[in-house]
Parts: sequence; structure tokens; C-alpha cells
Amino acid sequence: MAAEPTLQFRDPDAADELVGRLETLMAEIAQPVSVMHVCGSHEQAIAKFGLRSMLPADLTIRMGPGCPVCVTNMPEVDEAVSLARDGAIVTTYGDMYRVPGTTESLGDASATGADVEIVYAASEAVELAEANPNREVVFFATGFETTAAPTAAVLRDDPPANFSVLSAHKYVPPAMNVVAELPETDIDGFLAAGHAAVITGYSLFEPFVEEYETPVVVGGFEPLDILLGLERLLEHINDDRAALENAYPRCVTEDGNTAALEAMWDVFEPTTGEWRGIADIPDANLVLREEYAEYDARKRFDIDPDVGTADPLTAECRCGDIMAGTADPDDCALFGEECGPQTPVGACMVSSEGPCKIWLEYGGKPDL
Repeated sequence: MAAEPTLQFRDPDAADELVGRLETLMAEIAQPVSVMHVCGSHEQAIAKFGLRSMLPADLTIRMGPGCPVCVTNMPEVDEAVSLARDGAIVTTYGDMYRVPGTTESLGDASATGADVEIVYAASEAVELAEANPNREVVFFATGFETTAAPTAAVLRDDPPANFSVLSAHKYVPPAMNVVAELPETDIDGFLAAGHAAVITGYSLFEPFVEEYETPVVVGGFEPLDILLGLERLLEHINDDRAALENAYPRCVTEDGNTAALEAMWDVFEPTTGEWRGIADIPDANLVLREEYAEYDARKRFDIDPDVGTADPLTAECRCGDIMAGTADPDDCALFGEECGPQTPVGACMVSSEGPCKIWLEYGGKPDL
């Protein structure tokens, strides 16, 4: 009996076929096309594998607000720093450690004696609270739906009384609405993040497609996943069809992870909040519901950050424009000079999903 063929996601021949299809579609469309991905992992793969160098000249991939670290607002970082300086053990994901607040990062606070611990999951923060019953342990919770659901799960599991959450979780769909309404972006289609859609399901994007009459394709993160997602978008654009398509069916379903969604919406509720450098976005920040107020760090502690005077270079940072898709990293005068991985001015230069860090590491728009 013949063996089943193995799925390959980095097949050069398959990539060439997809690129040829993109060229054919762009010739049929006969005008420039701009699509936007809404995920730092997409940007990472696009840059790492040099995909922009393979695309037709008139096809532009813009970056959207898909890096949760990058859109975490400075006052949220200030709150975490204040809690650490006041004696709490502040835990957070590693890519938040060096994100600048108004005057300093959690890494800066740690260097001068504050207790900041890196964790890989919300459950590790709970374990740290259990191991330190005489200390307050705060989990500075960041990320989109993919990390909000695990945070919700630990809060539903009766964590210790000395554990609390400082929520900076964000919810992506309302941010897509804001970007779609920016006249400067002029986006013809969106490549949605596959891992977030694992939680939410792809049907979440149906109202967006209908309201903005813009196609959305949910895509994975291997090179062929991204090329396929782009090919499907161009098919819909060429047919002048506002359609929703799941191009990541091996992981994403229509309804998503219903248990994770139930936990997330049981614990969190959406509220208006500022996404760093972009805008105040209605229903895009996730805060703890009143039923979980005993674990809400903002209600448990009197948080009063002493922020001082911001670095003057902060005003020149274009991270917000980059995350809104109206600028590329190398459009910023600070890029690779005053702002680098060791001296980040903006959050886009910190995270592994940050577009500025990615472009500095892989060359942005390589001519291969």
C-alpha cells in the first residue's frame, strides 16, 4: 500500500507555482494592490524567507496592528513598573521585559532592585504565587486572544489570594475596523492571523467583510501558507468579491475553540483603550469583569506611577504609523540608529514580532 504523501510547507516548486499564479492575477487586475497582514508572526516569516522579493512589483504587503507588545500602551507599562517598585513580584512574558514605558521598562526597574520575573505562561505566575505566599505576585498579562484565554483559565481555577492580574490584553477585530477606516492605508484585503483564529474561529470576520466590503483570508505561517493566503486574496480582489476564506483549515475551524472562548468572555469584558501610537479603540482592550475583581491588580492596589519626563526621542518614534500600515520601519528616522534592539525607543524594536526588529534583522525588503 502506497504511503500517504507528506505535507510540505517549504517546497520551492510549489512556491514557484504560487508566485506564478500571483503574477497572473496581478496582470489581470492591472493596477497596484495593497494587502495587510495582522500578525507579527506573518511579518517574521515574510521577512525571514524573503517573500517580498518574490512578489509582483505592484503587490504590496502592509503591516497591521498584529504585535501585542508593540501596541501595549506606555501607561500600562508604567503601571507594571510602579507595582514592581512598590514591592510586588511582577511576572510577565519575556518580550515585555524591555518595552519602554514613559521613562523606563520593567528591565530598567529590575536592574535597580525591583523583583521582575519572566514566565512562559500564566500558570507559571500562579505557581510563583503559591511558592511565595507572603508576597504579592502580579501577572502583567499581555497579548491577544491566544494569551487572553489561558489567563482566563487560571483565574477560573481558584488561584491563591496573593495572585492578581494587571491586564493589558487586547482584542484584534475592533483594531481591524479602525485600520480599515484610515484613508491613508487604502487596503484591498486582509490576511488574518491563523493562531488567533484557532481560538476565535474564522466566522468572527464575517461582519467585517460585510461592513467594509473587503476580503479576508485566514492564513498560516509557513512560506507556502502565506503565499497561498495572498493568492486567495488576489482571487477575490480580481473577482471584485468581498469574501471570507479559511486558508488554514488544518488548524482553524469556523467556530474556533469554544471552551477557550467561553473562558475568555466569562473572565474578561471589552472596553475602550489606547493602542500605542494608533488610537483609542472601542472594545479593543480586555479588562476583568466585576466577578473577578479580587484578582484585578488595578482594584487591589493604589497604582500611582511616577513617570517623570519622557525621552524626547519618543515623539519621533513612528511605531504607531508602522502598526497602522501607513509607514515602513525604514521610514522612521530613528530606525537602526538611535533606535536599535539594545536601545529601543519604541516597542516595535523589542519583540520578536516587532516589525522594526524584524526588518533590522532580516533586511526589510530584500532584493534577492
